[in-house]
Amino acid sequence: MQRPAKRTSDPRQRAKAAGYRSGLEEVTAQDLTASGAAFEFETFKVAYTVPERRAKYTPDFLLLFNGIIVETKGRFVTADRQKHILLKEQHPDIDIRFVFSNPSEKISKTSKTTYAMWCQKHGFKFARKRIPPEWLAEPPEPRRFAAIEKAKSK
Repeated sequence: MQRPAKRTSDPRQRAKAAGYRSGLEEVTAQDLTASGAAFEFETFKVAYTVPERRAKYTPDFLLLFNGIIVETKGRFVTADRQKHILLKEQHPDIDIRFVFSNPSEKISKTSKTTYAMWCQKHGFKFARKRIPPEWLAEPPEPRRFAAIEKAKSK
């Protein structure tokens, strides 16, 4: 006889039990499901090159109806920022957007730059805690889908 899953008040443990790595990912998936939006979670990888080595990026959410990729971030560390700059340079037609727990968070203790400021500087759209309804209402763009298919085949 299988024991029932242990209930926990820890959002990270609940998210992991549901197949996500963070509470923000789990909430985003719940919001998408509640809105009736079709999506995939971490179902493919995008190849990119970090100088001197090949790497793969697994997007958090792909909105199947319009080709927007949504990356959820609590912490946005240097390696993540560098990765997304390289991805944008190497795959300019892939539309990656961020949902931050707190876009006003500074990128480091010694910096005045926030996550929001970094996104604005580098041309990434972002939101706070939830995917904005206008992202879900955006029509499909063939270039987004073509770029994703091209990236998948590498």
